[in-house]
Amino acid sequence: MPKMKTHSSLKGRFKITGSGKVRRYKANRNHLLSHKSNRRKRVLANSPVAYAGDVSRMKQQLANLK
Repeated sequence: MPKMKTHSSLKGRFKITGSGKVRRYKANRNHLLSHKSNRRKRVLANSPVAYAGDVSRMKQQLANLK
């Protein structure tokens, strides 16, 4: 049986915490930041936990990330 491979596009978009939760990044924080307010950029900088319905599928695709 071959090894499970990590889904390459998900490696940079999600991280698995020490307790096993999946953290995601918010959109609109990559470019064109000059016209966005400091408060908006600060709120977007937080990385919340991913939605519960998606976690089981993402953990399977992020199998080798620890």
